Amino acid sequence: MSEARSGATERKSATRDAGATERKSATGDARADGRAGTTAGRPRRRQARGEARIAQLLKAAASVFCTTGYTAASTNAIAREAGVSPGTLYQFFPNKEAIAVELGDQLLTRWRETYGAAFLPDNLTLPLDRMLDATLDPLITFNCENPAFTVLMHGSEIPGVITHEHDTLHAAMLSRVEAILGGYLPDTPPAEITRIATMIFILFKAGLDVIMAHEGEEREAYIRELKTVLLRYLEPLVGDRTLRPPSPAPAAAPPNGR
Repeated sequence: MSEARSGATERKSATRDAGATERKSATGDARADGRAGTTAGRPRRRQARGEARIAQLLKAAASVFCTTGYTAASTNAIAREAGVSPGTLYQFFPNKEAIAVELGDQLLTRWRETYGAAFLPDNLTLPLDRMLDATLDPLITFNCENPAFTVLMHGSEIPGVITHEHDTLHAAMLSRVEAILGGYLPDTPPAEITRIATMIFILFKAGLDVIMAHEGEEREAYIRELKTVLLRYLEPLVGDRTLRPPSPAPAAAPPNGR
C-alpha cells in the first residue's frame, strides 16, 4: 500500500511539473509573440542605427587615410577617429581592406554622378571658356571635398577591386571626352583625338594635384590657372567651331555586377 501511494504521489508530481513546464513555455511564447508584435519597428531602427554607424566609420576612415595614407592606416586608428572601440568596428567590417572597398565604392558612385552632371549636353554647347567652367568646376569641387578619393584611387597597395573599378571609369570618361572632341573636330583622325583627350586628362590631373595642395585664395588662383592652361591648349584646335552632337558614349557597366 505504501509503495502504491508513493507511486501515485510521484505520478501526480510529474504531472504537476509537466503542466507547469507547459504553462511556462506557453507563457514564454506568448510574451515573445507580444514582444514581436509590439516591437515590429525595432529591426528598422536597428538597421538605421547600423547604417549611421557605418557612415561614421567610413567618415573616420576617410580622415585617417588622408592623414596617414592607406598603407599606414589601421583599424585601431579608424576606430579611435570614430570614437568607438575596435570591437564595435569589427561588428561592421572584418578588416581595413573591407572598409577601403566600401568607401571606395561609395566615392566612385558619387564620382560617376558628378562627371555625368558635368558633361550635360547643355554645358557642351557653351562657348569654350564657359564650357570649361561648367565641366571643370564640379569635378574640382568633388575632389576638394573628398580628398580620400585621390588617396584610394591613386595610392599604393590599394585593394585591387578599387583600382580596377577606377580604371574602368577612367576609360569611360576618356571615351566621353574623345566623343566630345570628335564633335568639334570631325575630320581629325581618331588617333589624334585620343592623344588630345589623353593630354587633357594629364593636364587636369597635374593641375588638380596643385589645387588640392592649397586652400583659400591660392586654391582659387590655381583653379583659374588650370582653366587658362586648358583654354590655351584647346583654343587653337577648336577655334570658333560649333559642336556637332557627339555620339552617346556607352554606359560603363556597373563593376562586379553592382
